[in-house]
Amino acid sequence: MKKVTSILILAVLLLAVLSSVSFGIKTASAQAAGYTIQNVEHQIEIMYSGNVVIRDTFTVSGQITGGFLIGFPYKYGAYLLKAVAFSTDQVYPMNLGVRLGDQSGFYGTEVTFPEGSPQVFTVVFILANNLLTKTAEGFSLDFPAYPSLAQAASRSNVTLILPEGSTLFNVTKNDGVVSKITFVKENLPALAYFPATANLNIPAALVRQIAITSLNRVVTLGPAGEIAVSDSYRIVNNSTDEIGSLKLDVPANAFNIAGKDDFGRALAVQILSDSRNPIVVPVNVTLLGALRGGQSGTIEIDYSFPILPPEQTRFASELELFPYLSYYVYIASVSIVPPEGAHIVMPSLSSADPYSSLDRELFQETLRINREGVSYIDRDVPIENVLQFAYDYNPLWLSLRPTLWVWALAAVGIVVGAFLRRPKPHAPPKMQVPKLSASFSRDHVRAFVEAYEERSKISQELKSLVARAQKGKIPRRQYKVQRRALELRFDSLSRQINELKATFRNAGGNYANLVKQLDATETELNKIEANIRNAEARHRTGEIPLEEYKQTLDDLRKRKEKAESAINGILLRLREEIR
Repeated sequence: MKKVTSILILAVLLLAVLSSVSFGIKTASAQAAGYTIQNVEHQIEIMYSGNVVIRDTFTVSGQITGGFLIGFPYKYGAYLLKAVAFSTDQVYPMNLGVRLGDQSGFYGTEVTFPEGSPQVFTVVFILANNLLTKTAEGFSLDFPAYPSLAQAASRSNVTLILPEGSTLFNVTKNDGVVSKITFVKENLPALAYFPATANLNIPAALVRQIAITSLNRVVTLGPAGEIAVSDSYRIVNNSTDEIGSLKLDVPANAFNIAGKDDFGRALAVQILSDSRNPIVVPVNVTLLGALRGGQSGTIEIDYSFPILPPEQTRFASELELFPYLSYYVYIASVSIVPPEGAHIVMPSLSSADPYSSLDRELFQETLRINREGVSYIDRDVPIENVLQFAYDYNPLWLSLRPTLWVWALAAVGIVVGAFLRRPKPHAPPKMQVPKLSASFSRDHVRAFVEAYEERSKISQELKSLVARAQKGKIPRRQYKVQRRALELRFDSLSRQINELKATFRNAGGNYANLVKQLDATETELNKIEANIRNAEARHRTGEIPLEEYKQTLDDLRKRKEKAESAINGILLRLREEIR
């Protein structure tokens, strides 16, 4: 009996030990069986803008049926800007931020294959340029040494693709230090956790840690088939060093290349040679003033394309929306503006993608296409980057404006002739007309600027007061009293401003023109604010989807900023008059 008891006690202790060991092991849920990962080509690239590109090309055998999980250590997830999965002829859906197996500490993504998985496919991640930091010897690059997969891979070939002329000192990772740009990992385990640091020496001109927040490309087509392009870049310096010049890309067949800043001042442009990229020609743009860390600025590159030959009255061409860009652009747009009187026949509204819009005015049509996350990676993805564009244009439209001017002059001549030939009345009674004695001085300008600025300040205070009342941060009675006082002051300033505007118009010359511009800009600003309120109301009622609402709101806010900048510019010119 004692022997049996001892055996039972020993079995219980053994079971307890085995249970504790099993609970201490972190398991990883592997993907559905039926395939194996034979090889992974893991490439790390550095863009000109300092962004890090992770390109993983997988060779598998078998069929993936439950989705393909891939990721990296969790800290890199905060830097992810874009992810795309594709094969030679298809782009695959991706789910971001999914759990990678049953183990924490990873940022995972899932690639799904609706029509069956290929034997070879590629997954590309673009990360922010904060992973590249300046050191005394050059740069330090933080990156995942190997892909983190939910299933083991037989082999992983790692390649660091650095800017030409760069030097690699070493790569430090958990499984050892290497000093070559290529290394191999045999039998890569599932859920590999290998952050790495590469110490590099990169010439300063080959990498600029910048954020290109927007690229607005305007393609203007002339009556005779001329093509003029204007690329406007909004750039932020993300580094601590000053930037005095930047390398930007233009198509290889462009000519008459010129640059200017956001004030319209000409910038020196030097055409560089880069045999690695025959699609584009890099140009070095020298800024008039260095861009310090954290500062932003606008650079515009203007160039022309060869003339587009017509087929009778129809012009057709293939326009490449975004050629090879060696940097990452957060938001990009292309506006195609045909000649006045032209009719766009391709693409039609039914065939246009959801990120495009066609604006039609009385004599002008404009096609606008929007994209997010544009770079040279898009050239590898099998998506439509070439636009089939065609429009009908009758050369008789060239004579439209001269004809209108002739008609207008003829009408004026008829009216003047009729007035001069009118019979003169005999001895008309003399009437005493009061003389206008409105004097104009700098005091009027000073009063106008001060009143306008005070009214703008009161307008902001009214908006802030309404917001505080809606949140319940101010008593209702106090809100009514303060709002009434602000509205009375606002109305008083508006009357004063209108009276001074009349004085400016009577003064004529530059002052009358400034008031005319101010009135037009104020009308545009009021229309934009009304459109913003309308979009917000439609979004609240569910009439427009979230993506369309965000895009509409972004366009309206940009137009609002442009209008407010125009008003500030007018006020600045008036302030200069009273200095």
